Amino acid sequence: MIPLSFAQRRLWFLHKLEGPSATYNMPLALRLTGVLDTAALNAALVDVMGRHESLRTVFPESDGQPHQHVLDAADAWAGLEIRTVTEDELADAITAAARYGFDLATEPPLRAWLFQMSETECVLLLLLHHIAGDGWSSAPLARDVVAAYAARRDGLAPEWEPLPVQYVDYTLWQRDLLGDEDDPDSVLSQQVAYWRTQLEGLPEQVELPFDRPRPAVASYRGSSAEFRLDPELHQALTLLAGKSGATVFMVLQAAMAALLHRLGAGEDIPLGSGVAGRTDDALNDLVGFFVNTLVLRTDVSGDPSFAELLGRVRETSLAAYEHQDVPFEHLVEVLNPQRSASHHPLFQVALVLQNAPDGSFELPGLEVSFESAATGTSRFDLMFSLTEQHDATGAPAGVQTLVEYSTDVFDRVTVEALVARLVRVLEQVVNDVSLPLSALDVLLAGERAELVAGWNDTGVPVSGESLPGLFEAQVGRAPDAVGVVSDAGCLSYGELEARANRLARLLVGRGVGP
Repeated sequence: MIPLSFAQRRLWFLHKLEGPSATYNMPLALRLTGVLDTAALNAALVDVMGRHESLRTVFPESDGQPHQHVLDAADAWAGLEIRTVTEDELADAITAAARYGFDLATEPPLRAWLFQMSETECVLLLLLHHIAGDGWSSAPLARDVVAAYAARRDGLAPEWEPLPVQYVDYTLWQRDLLGDEDDPDSVLSQQVAYWRTQLEGLPEQVELPFDRPRPAVASYRGSSAEFRLDPELHQALTLLAGKSGATVFMVLQAAMAALLHRLGAGEDIPLGSGVAGRTDDALNDLVGFFVNTLVLRTDVSGDPSFAELLGRVRETSLAAYEHQDVPFEHLVEVLNPQRSASHHPLFQVALVLQNAPDGSFELPGLEVSFESAATGTSRFDLMFSLTEQHDATGAPAGVQTLVEYSTDVFDRVTVEALVARLVRVLEQVVNDVSLPLSALDVLLAGERAELVAGWNDTGVPVSGESLPGLFEAQVGRAPDAVGVVSDAGCLSYGELEARANRLARLLVGRGVGP
Protein backbone atom coordinates (compact mmCIF):
# COMPACT_ATOMS: atom_id res chain seq x y z
CA MET A 1 0.00 0.00 0.00
CA ILE A 2 1.17 3.51 -0.83
CA PRO A 3 1.13 5.87 2.18
CA LEU A 4 -0.10 9.44 2.03
CA SER A 5 2.31 12.36 2.15
CA PHE A 6 2.41 14.22 5.46
CA ALA A 7 0.31 17.07 4.05
CA GLN A 8 -2.24 14.67 2.59
CA ARG A 9 -2.59 12.85 5.92
CA ARG A 10 -3.72 16.01 7.70
CA LEU A 11 -6.35 16.77 5.06
CA TRP A 12 -7.50 13.16 5.11
CA PHE A 13 -7.96 13.17 8.90
CA LEU A 14 -9.81 16.51 8.75
CA HIS A 15 -12.03 15.04 6.04
CA LYS A 16 -12.71 11.97 8.16
CA LEU A 17 -13.51 14.12 11.18
CA GLU A 18 -15.69 16.72 9.46
CA GLY A 19 -17.00 14.82 6.43
CA PRO A 20 -17.13 16.18 2.87
CA SER A 21 -16.91 19.97 2.75
CA ALA A 22 -15.79 22.79 0.47
CA THR A 23 -13.09 24.08 2.84
CA TYR A 24 -10.20 22.67 0.82
CA ASN A 25 -11.72 22.99 -2.66
CA MET A 26 -9.74 24.87 -5.31
CA PRO A 27 -12.08 26.19 -8.04
CA LEU A 28 -10.92 27.57 -11.39
CA ALA A 29 -13.61 29.11 -13.62
CA LEU A 30 -12.95 30.09 -17.24
CA ARG A 31 -15.32 31.99 -19.52
CA LEU A 32 -15.06 30.62 -23.05
CA THR A 33 -16.33 32.76 -25.93
CA GLY A 34 -16.63 31.02 -29.28
CA VAL A 35 -17.66 27.59 -30.51
CA LEU A 36 -16.45 24.97 -28.02
CA ASP A 37 -15.91 21.35 -29.05
CA THR A 38 -17.35 19.71 -25.93
CA ALA A 39 -16.41 16.19 -27.02
CA ALA A 40 -12.80 17.28 -27.49
CA LEU A 41 -12.82 18.99 -24.09
CA ASN A 42 -14.19 15.91 -22.36
CA ALA A 43 -11.58 13.71 -24.06
CA ALA A 44 -8.85 16.20 -23.13
CA LEU A 45 -9.80 16.04 -19.46
CA VAL A 46 -9.60 12.24 -19.57
CA ASP A 47 -6.14 12.62 -21.13
CA VAL A 48 -5.02 14.94 -18.34
CA MET A 49 -6.28 12.56 -15.67
CA GLY A 50 -4.34 9.80 -17.38
CA ARG A 51 -1.19 11.91 -17.36
CA HIS A 52 -1.36 12.88 -13.67
CA GLU A 53 -1.95 10.02 -11.24
CA SER A 54 -2.77 12.50 -8.48
CA LEU A 55 -5.99 13.44 -10.29
CA ARG A 56 -7.25 9.85 -10.29
CA THR A 57 -6.21 8.82 -6.80
CA VAL A 58 -8.66 7.87 -4.07
CA PHE A 59 -7.86 7.50 -0.39
CA PRO A 60 -9.49 4.43 1.19
CA GLU A 61 -8.40 3.09 4.56
CA SER A 62 -7.30 -0.30 5.79
CA ASP A 63 -7.21 -1.07 9.52
CA GLY A 64 -7.85 2.61 10.21
CA GLN A 65 -4.93 3.85 8.09
CA PRO A 66 -5.41 5.67 4.77
CA HIS A 67 -3.50 4.80 1.62
CA GLN A 68 -3.35 5.99 -1.98
CA HIS A 69 -5.07 3.94 -4.65
CA VAL A 70 -4.57 5.04 -8.26
CA LEU A 71 -7.49 4.35 -10.62
CA ASP A 72 -7.45 3.89 -14.39
CA ALA A 73 -8.23 7.17 -16.16
CA ALA A 74 -11.32 5.84 -17.92
CA ASP A 75 -12.75 4.57 -14.63
CA ALA A 76 -11.83 7.71 -12.71
CA TRP A 77 -13.40 10.37 -14.91
CA ALA A 78 -16.95 11.27 -13.84
CA GLY A 79 -17.57 13.08 -17.12
CA LEU A 80 -18.04 16.72 -18.01
CA GLU A 81 -21.30 17.86 -16.41
CA ILE A 82 -23.09 20.23 -18.78
CA ARG A 83 -25.77 22.63 -17.52
CA THR A 84 -27.76 25.33 -19.28
CA VAL A 85 -28.02 28.56 -17.27
CA THR A 86 -28.74 32.23 -17.82
CA GLU A 87 -26.23 34.97 -17.06
CA ASP A 88 -28.31 35.88 -14.01
CA GLU A 89 -28.12 32.29 -12.74
CA LEU A 90 -24.42 31.82 -13.50
CA ALA A 91 -22.82 33.14 -10.29
CA ASP A 92 -25.04 31.05 -8.02
CA ALA A 93 -24.53 27.98 -10.21
CA ILE A 94 -20.74 28.34 -10.04
CA THR A 95 -20.79 28.84 -6.26
CA ALA A 96 -23.01 25.80 -5.72
CA ALA A 97 -20.74 23.61 -7.84
CA ALA A 98 -17.58 25.00 -6.21
CA ARG A 99 -18.97 23.91 -2.84
CA TYR A 100 -19.21 20.27 -3.95
CA GLY A 101 -18.17 17.87 -1.18
CA PHE A 102 -15.70 15.23 -2.38
CA ASP A 103 -15.78 11.78 -0.80
CA LEU A 104 -12.02 11.25 -0.80
CA ALA A 105 -12.32 7.53 -0.09
CA THR A 106 -14.22 6.81 -3.30
CA GLU A 107 -14.13 9.88 -5.57
CA PRO A 108 -11.16 11.18 -7.59
CA PRO A 109 -10.32 14.75 -6.54
CA LEU A 110 -11.11 16.45 -9.87
CA ARG A 111 -14.52 17.36 -11.30
CA ALA A 112 -15.62 19.63 -14.14
CA TRP A 113 -18.80 21.50 -15.04
CA LEU A 114 -19.68 23.39 -18.21
CA PHE A 115 -22.28 26.13 -17.77
CA GLN A 116 -23.74 27.11 -21.15
CA MET A 117 -25.42 30.48 -21.62
CA SER A 118 -25.54 30.29 -25.44
CA GLU A 119 -23.97 28.41 -28.33
CA THR A 120 -20.95 30.71 -28.18
CA GLU A 121 -20.77 31.60 -24.48
CA CYS A 122 -20.04 29.21 -21.62
CA VAL A 123 -18.04 28.88 -18.41
CA LEU A 124 -15.83 25.89 -17.61
CA LEU A 125 -15.39 25.16 -13.90
CA LEU A 126 -12.54 22.87 -12.89
CA LEU A 127 -12.74 21.87 -9.23
CA LEU A 128 -9.68 20.33 -7.61
CA HIS A 129 -9.44 19.18 -4.00
CA HIS A 130 -6.35 20.47 -2.21
CA ILE A 131 -5.30 16.89 -1.36
CA ALA A 132 -4.37 16.52 -5.05
CA GLY A 133 -2.99 19.95 -5.91
CA ASP A 134 -1.72 23.36 -4.84
CA GLY A 135 -1.34 26.82 -6.31
CA TRP A 136 1.69 25.82 -8.38
CA SER A 137 -0.35 22.96 -9.90
CA SER A 138 -2.51 25.37 -11.90
CA ALA A 139 0.31 25.98 -14.40
CA PRO A 140 0.95 22.34 -15.45
CA LEU A 141 -2.79 21.65 -15.31
CA ALA A 142 -3.53 24.57 -17.64
CA ARG A 143 -0.71 23.68 -19.99
CA ASP A 144 -1.80 20.06 -20.29
CA VAL A 145 -5.52 20.83 -20.76
CA VAL A 146 -4.65 23.28 -23.56
CA ALA A 147 -2.35 20.79 -25.31
CA ALA A 148 -4.84 17.93 -25.01
CA TYR A 149 -7.80 20.02 -26.23
CA ALA A 150 -5.85 21.27 -29.25
CA ALA A 151 -4.92 17.70 -30.18
CA ARG A 152 -8.39 16.22 -29.62
CA ARG A 153 -10.00 19.06 -31.58
CA ASP A 154 -7.88 17.91 -34.54
CA GLY A 155 -8.82 14.28 -33.97
CA LEU A 156 -5.45 13.36 -32.45
CA ALA A 157 -4.16 12.15 -29.11
CA PRO A 158 -1.84 14.59 -27.30
CA GLU A 159 1.87 13.96 -27.74
CA TRP A 160 3.52 14.63 -24.41
CA GLU A 161 6.94 13.91 -23.08
CA PRO A 162 6.40 11.34 -20.31
CA LEU A 163 6.47 12.78 -16.81
CA PRO A 164 9.70 11.73 -15.06
CA VAL A 165 7.89 10.89 -11.80
CA GLN A 166 4.42 10.73 -10.28
CA TYR A 167 3.13 11.98 -6.93
CA VAL A 168 3.35 8.55 -5.31
CA ASP A 169 7.11 8.63 -6.02
CA TYR A 170 7.37 11.92 -4.16
CA THR A 171 5.49 10.44 -1.21
CA LEU A 172 8.16 7.78 -0.82
CA TRP A 173 11.03 10.19 -1.52
CA GLN A 174 9.78 12.56 1.17
CA ARG A 175 10.08 9.92 3.87
CA ASP A 176 13.53 8.84 2.67
CA LEU A 177 14.74 12.46 2.51
CA LEU A 178 13.55 13.36 6.00
CA GLY A 179 14.79 10.18 7.63
CA ASP A 180 13.92 8.97 11.11
CA GLU A 181 13.43 11.46 13.92
CA ASP A 182 15.19 9.01 16.25
CA ASP A 183 18.35 9.49 14.16
CA PRO A 184 20.03 12.68 15.49
CA ASP A 185 21.78 13.19 12.14
CA SER A 186 18.61 13.00 10.03
CA VAL A 187 17.15 16.04 8.30
CA LEU A 188 13.93 15.59 10.24
CA SER A 189 15.62 15.42 13.64
CA GLN A 190 17.82 18.47 13.06
CA GLN A 191 15.08 20.64 11.62
CA VAL A 192 12.54 19.65 14.28
CA ALA A 193 15.08 20.70 16.91
CA TYR A 194 15.25 24.14 15.28
CA TRP A 195 11.47 24.54 15.27
CA ARG A 196 11.12 23.37 18.87
CA THR A 197 13.38 26.22 19.93
CA GLN A 198 12.00 28.77 17.49
CA LEU A 199 8.36 28.24 18.44
CA GLU A 200 8.77 27.69 22.18
CA GLY A 201 6.23 29.75 24.11
CA LEU A 202 4.28 30.70 20.98
CA PRO A 203 0.94 32.34 21.87
CA GLU A 204 -2.00 30.01 21.37
CA GLN A 205 -3.79 32.60 19.26
CA VAL A 206 -3.34 36.18 18.12
CA GLU A 207 -5.78 38.79 19.39
CA LEU A 208 -7.37 40.45 16.38
CA PRO A 209 -9.98 43.23 16.06
CA PHE A 210 -12.88 40.79 15.80
CA ASP A 211 -16.46 41.90 15.27
CA ARG A 212 -17.72 39.11 17.54
CA PRO A 213 -16.33 36.39 19.80
CA ARG A 214 -14.83 33.32 18.21
CA PRO A 215 -17.32 30.38 18.25
CA ALA A 216 -16.38 27.21 20.11
CA VAL A 217 -16.27 25.31 16.81
CA ALA A 218 -15.17 27.08 13.64
CA SER A 219 -17.68 26.85 10.80
CA TYR A 220 -15.04 27.68 8.15
CA ARG A 221 -17.57 29.98 6.50
CA GLY A 222 -15.79 32.81 4.79
CA SER A 223 -15.78 35.53 2.20
CA SER A 224 -13.15 37.52 0.35
CA ALA A 225 -12.17 41.04 -0.63
CA GLU A 226 -9.71 42.21 -3.26
CA PHE A 227 -7.40 45.20 -3.34
CA ARG A 228 -4.33 46.31 -5.23
CA LEU A 229 -1.22 48.21 -4.21
CA ASP A 230 -0.59 50.76 -6.95
CA PRO A 231 2.60 50.71 -9.08
CA GLU A 232 4.11 53.72 -7.28
CA LEU A 233 3.83 52.06 -3.87
CA HIS A 234 5.04 48.76 -5.33
CA GLN A 235 8.08 50.57 -6.75
CA ALA A 236 8.79 52.16 -3.35
CA LEU A 237 8.45 48.80 -1.59
CA THR A 238 10.86 47.24 -4.09
CA LEU A 239 13.43 49.99 -3.47
CA LEU A 240 13.09 49.64 0.31
CA ALA A 241 13.50 45.87 0.07
CA GLY A 242 16.61 46.22 -2.10
CA LYS A 243 18.26 48.72 0.25
CA SER A 244 17.52 46.44 3.21
CA GLY A 245 18.76 43.21 1.62
CA ALA A 246 15.21 41.90 1.93
CA THR A 247 12.34 41.00 -0.38
CA VAL A 248 9.06 42.76 -1.01
CA PHE A 249 7.35 39.89 0.79
CA MET A 250 9.51 40.49 3.89
CA VAL A 251 8.56 44.19 3.85
CA LEU A 252 4.88 43.25 3.65
CA GLN A 253 5.32 40.70 6.44
CA ALA A 254 6.97 43.30 8.68
CA ALA A 255 4.22 45.82 7.91
CA MET A 256 1.53 43.28 8.73
CA ALA A 257 3.18 42.40 12.05
CA ALA A 258 3.56 46.11 12.88
CA LEU A 259 -0.10 46.78 12.10
CA LEU A 260 -1.40 43.83 14.12
CA HIS A 261 0.80 44.92 17.02
CA ARG A 262 -0.64 48.45 16.89
CA LEU A 263 -4.15 46.97 16.83
CA GLY A 264 -3.58 45.06 20.07
CA ALA A 265 -2.18 41.69 18.94
CA GLY A 266 0.75 41.87 21.36
CA GLU A 267 4.51 41.66 20.80
CA ASP A 268 4.74 38.07 19.55
CA ILE A 269 3.12 37.77 16.11
CA PRO A 270 3.11 34.39 14.30
CA LEU A 271 2.15 34.48 10.63
CA GLY A 272 1.69 31.46 8.40
CA SER A 273 3.26 31.37 4.96
CA GLY A 274 3.75 28.83 2.21
CA VAL A 275 6.77 27.52 0.33
CA ALA A 276 6.43 25.62 -2.94
CA GLY A 277 8.01 22.43 -1.59
CA ARG A 278 9.16 21.39 -5.07
CA THR A 279 12.77 20.82 -4.14
CA ASP A 280 13.56 18.84 -7.30
CA ASP A 281 13.05 20.05 -10.89
CA ALA A 282 11.42 16.71 -11.69
CA LEU A 283 8.42 17.83 -9.61
CA ASN A 284 7.77 21.11 -11.42
CA ASP A 285 5.46 19.67 -14.09
CA LEU A 286 3.34 17.61 -11.70
CA VAL A 287 -0.14 18.35 -10.41
CA GLY A 288 0.13 17.52 -6.72
CA PHE A 289 0.10 18.75 -3.13
CA PHE A 290 3.70 19.82 -2.46
CA VAL A 291 3.32 23.19 -0.74
CA ASN A 292 4.51 23.35 2.87
CA THR A 293 3.49 25.86 5.53
CA LEU A 294 6.01 27.76 7.66
CA VAL A 295 5.31 29.63 10.89
CA LEU A 296 7.09 32.99 10.66
CA ARG A 297 7.34 34.37 14.18
CA THR A 298 7.86 38.11 14.47
CA ASP A 299 9.18 39.80 17.62
CA VAL A 300 7.93 43.39 17.76
CA SER A 301 8.97 44.07 21.36
CA GLY A 302 10.89 47.16 22.43
CA ASP A 303 9.20 49.60 20.04
CA PRO A 304 11.72 49.03 17.23
CA SER A 305 12.02 51.24 14.19
CA PHE A 306 10.58 49.73 11.03
CA ALA A 307 14.12 49.26 9.74
CA GLU A 308 15.01 47.22 12.83
CA LEU A 309 11.79 45.22 12.58
CA LEU A 310 12.51 44.45 8.93
CA GLY A 311 15.95 43.21 9.94
CA ARG A 312 14.37 40.88 12.50
CA VAL A 313 11.88 39.61 9.90
CA ARG A 314 14.66 39.02 7.38
CA GLU A 315 16.75 37.03 9.85
CA THR A 316 13.80 34.92 11.02
CA SER A 317 12.53 34.26 7.50
CA LEU A 318 15.89 33.18 6.11
CA ALA A 319 16.34 30.77 9.01
CA ALA A 320 12.83 29.38 8.42
CA TYR A 321 13.60 28.81 4.73
CA GLU A 322 16.72 26.88 5.75
CA HIS A 323 14.49 24.56 7.80
CA GLN A 324 11.52 24.30 5.44
CA ASP A 325 11.56 20.52 4.95
CA VAL A 326 9.67 19.57 8.11
CA PRO A 327 6.03 19.16 7.06
CA PHE A 328 3.76 21.54 8.96
CA GLU A 329 1.49 18.62 9.81
CA HIS A 330 4.37 16.77 11.49
CA LEU A 331 5.38 19.94 13.32
CA VAL A 332 1.89 20.23 14.81
CA GLU A 333 2.11 16.62 16.01
CA VAL A 334 5.56 17.13 17.54
CA LEU A 335 4.88 20.48 19.22
CA ASN A 336 1.40 19.36 20.27
CA PRO A 337 -0.03 22.85 20.91
CA GLN A 338 -3.27 23.13 22.82
CA ARG A 339 -5.85 21.92 20.31
CA SER A 340 -9.06 23.78 19.69
CA ALA A 341 -11.86 23.30 17.20
CA SER A 342 -12.27 27.08 17.14
CA HIS A 343 -9.05 28.11 15.40
CA HIS A 344 -6.09 26.96 13.31
CA PRO A 345 -3.07 25.64 15.26
CA LEU A 346 0.13 27.76 15.64
CA PHE A 347 -1.15 30.72 13.58
CA GLN A 348 -4.45 32.25 12.48
CA VAL A 349 -3.25 34.86 9.98
CA ALA A 350 -1.57 33.76 6.76
CA LEU A 351 0.45 35.83 4.31
CA VAL A 352 1.22 34.06 1.04
CA LEU A 353 3.19 35.24 -2.00
CA GLN A 354 1.85 33.67 -5.19
CA ASN A 355 5.03 33.15 -7.22
CA ALA A 356 3.99 30.03 -9.14
CA PRO A 357 4.43 29.94 -12.94
CA ASP A 358 1.64 31.53 -14.94
CA GLY A 359 -1.21 29.10 -15.53
CA SER A 360 -2.65 30.75 -18.64
CA PHE A 361 -5.34 29.09 -20.75
CA GLU A 362 -5.28 29.79 -24.49
CA LEU A 363 -7.67 27.35 -26.13
CA PRO A 364 -7.67 27.34 -29.95
CA GLY A 365 -10.69 29.05 -31.51
CA LEU A 366 -11.82 30.53 -28.19
CA GLU A 367 -11.43 33.73 -26.22
CA VAL A 368 -10.64 32.78 -22.62
CA SER A 369 -11.02 34.95 -19.52
CA PHE A 370 -11.14 34.18 -15.82
CA GLU A 371 -14.51 34.14 -14.07
CA SER A 372 -15.01 34.68 -10.35
CA ALA A 373 -15.42 31.45 -8.40
CA ALA A 374 -15.61 31.27 -4.63
CA THR A 375 -16.39 28.48 -2.21
CA GLY A 376 -17.58 30.76 0.59
CA THR A 377 -15.03 29.27 2.99
CA SER A 378 -11.94 30.38 4.88
CA ARG A 379 -9.40 28.12 6.59
CA PHE A 380 -7.93 30.96 8.67
CA ASP A 381 -9.13 34.11 10.39
CA LEU A 382 -7.33 36.06 7.66
CA MET A 383 -5.33 35.03 4.62
CA PHE A 384 -3.61 37.55 2.36
CA SER A 385 -2.66 36.11 -1.05
CA LEU A 386 -0.22 38.48 -2.77
CA THR A 387 0.70 38.51 -6.47
CA GLU A 388 3.43 40.89 -7.64
CA GLN A 389 2.81 42.25 -11.13
CA HIS A 390 5.43 43.63 -13.52
CA ASP A 391 5.22 45.41 -16.85
CA ALA A 392 6.94 44.41 -20.10
CA THR A 393 10.22 45.94 -18.91
CA GLY A 394 10.13 44.08 -15.60
CA ALA A 395 9.30 47.21 -13.60
CA PRO A 396 6.93 46.91 -10.61
CA ALA A 397 3.32 47.33 -11.78
CA GLY A 398 1.38 46.72 -8.57
CA VAL A 399 0.58 44.00 -6.06
CA GLN A 400 -2.77 42.27 -6.50
CA THR A 401 -4.10 40.94 -3.21
CA LEU A 402 -6.98 38.67 -2.30
CA VAL A 403 -8.01 38.64 1.37
CA GLU A 404 -9.99 35.63 2.55
CA TYR A 405 -11.57 36.08 5.97
CA SER A 406 -13.64 34.07 8.40
CA THR A 407 -17.18 35.36 8.66
CA ASP A 408 -17.36 33.68 12.07
CA VAL A 409 -15.41 36.63 13.46
CA PHE A 410 -15.19 39.38 10.82
CA ASP A 411 -17.55 41.61 8.87
CA ARG A 412 -16.48 42.84 5.47
CA VAL A 413 -16.30 46.48 6.57
CA THR A 414 -13.76 45.56 9.26
CA VAL A 415 -11.57 43.68 6.79
CA GLU A 416 -11.71 46.57 4.33
CA ALA A 417 -10.65 48.95 7.11
CA LEU A 418 -7.81 46.59 8.06
CA VAL A 419 -6.58 46.60 4.47
CA ALA A 420 -6.75 50.41 4.34
CA ARG A 421 -4.69 50.58 7.56
CA LEU A 422 -2.08 48.24 6.08
CA VAL A 423 -1.75 50.50 3.04
CA ARG A 424 -1.47 53.48 5.41
CA VAL A 425 1.43 51.78 7.25
CA LEU A 426 3.20 50.92 3.99
CA GLU A 427 2.93 54.49 2.73
CA GLN A 428 4.59 55.75 5.92
CA VAL A 429 7.46 53.26 6.14
CA VAL A 430 8.58 53.68 2.52
CA ASN A 431 8.99 57.40 3.25
CA ASP A 432 10.72 56.97 6.62
CA VAL A 433 12.06 53.57 7.57
CA SER A 434 13.39 54.97 10.86
CA LEU A 435 9.89 55.47 12.30
CA PRO A 436 9.34 53.53 15.54
CA LEU A 437 6.24 51.38 15.54
CA SER A 438 4.62 53.60 18.16
CA ALA A 439 4.80 56.52 15.71
CA LEU A 440 2.92 54.75 12.93
CA ASP A 441 -0.45 56.35 12.32
CA VAL A 442 -3.03 53.60 11.79
CA LEU A 443 -6.08 55.87 11.86
CA LEU A 444 -7.99 56.35 8.63
CA ALA A 445 -9.23 59.63 7.19
CA GLY A 446 -11.85 61.15 9.46
CA GLU A 447 -11.23 58.76 12.36
CA ARG A 448 -9.01 61.14 14.32
CA ALA A 449 -11.59 63.93 14.15
CA GLU A 450 -14.30 61.48 15.13
CA LEU A 451 -12.29 60.26 18.12
CA VAL A 452 -11.23 63.70 19.35
CA ALA A 453 -14.13 65.94 18.37
CA GLY A 454 -16.84 63.32 18.37
CA TRP A 455 -16.56 60.47 20.84
CA ASN A 456 -14.28 62.41 23.21
CA ASP A 457 -16.18 65.69 23.09
CA THR A 458 -17.21 66.29 26.70
CA GLY A 459 -18.53 69.78 26.01
CA VAL A 460 -22.11 68.69 25.47
CA PRO A 461 -25.13 68.82 27.79
CA VAL A 462 -25.68 65.61 29.71
CA SER A 463 -29.18 64.19 29.88
CA GLY A 464 -30.46 62.83 33.16
CA GLU A 465 -32.10 59.98 31.28
CA SER A 466 -31.47 56.46 32.56
CA LEU A 467 -30.10 53.68 30.36
CA PRO A 468 -33.52 51.96 30.15
CA GLY A 469 -35.04 55.30 29.22
CA LEU A 470 -32.49 55.86 26.47
CA PHE A 471 -33.20 52.38 25.15
CA GLU A 472 -36.95 52.99 25.11
CA ALA A 473 -36.38 56.27 23.25
CA GLN A 474 -34.37 54.41 20.61
CA VAL A 475 -37.18 51.84 20.28
CA GLY A 476 -39.58 54.69 19.69
CA ARG A 477 -37.35 56.28 17.05
CA ALA A 478 -36.48 53.13 15.08
CA PRO A 479 -38.32 50.01 16.26
CA ASP A 480 -37.44 48.05 13.10
CA ALA A 481 -33.71 48.88 13.05
CA VAL A 482 -31.30 46.08 13.91
CA GLY A 483 -30.58 46.17 17.63
CA VAL A 484 -28.50 43.05 18.25
CA VAL A 485 -26.64 40.55 16.08
CA SER A 486 -25.54 37.03 17.01
CA ASP A 487 -24.78 33.71 15.33
CA ALA A 488 -28.46 32.84 15.78
CA GLY A 489 -29.62 35.86 13.76
CA CYS A 490 -30.73 39.45 14.30
CA LEU A 491 -33.30 41.19 16.49
CA SER A 492 -34.78 44.63 15.90
CA TYR A 493 -35.00 47.12 18.76
CA GLY A 494 -38.73 46.42 18.96
CA GLU A 495 -38.21 42.65 19.16
CA LEU A 496 -35.47 43.11 21.74
CA GLU A 497 -37.73 45.28 23.89
CA ALA A 498 -40.55 42.71 23.66
CA ARG A 499 -38.25 39.92 24.78
CA ALA A 500 -36.82 42.04 27.61
CA ASN A 501 -40.32 42.87 28.83
CA ARG A 502 -41.36 39.20 28.76
CA LEU A 503 -38.29 38.30 30.81
CA ALA A 504 -39.01 41.14 33.26
CA ARG A 505 -42.61 39.97 33.76
CA LEU A 506 -41.41 36.41 34.34
CA LEU A 507 -38.91 37.56 36.98
CA VAL A 508 -41.47 39.77 38.72
CA GLY A 509 -43.95 36.89 38.71
CA ARG A 510 -41.40 34.76 40.54
CA GLY A 511 -40.85 37.37 43.22
CA VAL A 512 -37.68 39.00 41.92
CA GLY A 513 -37.48 42.69 42.75
CA PRO A 514 -35.16 45.52 43.77
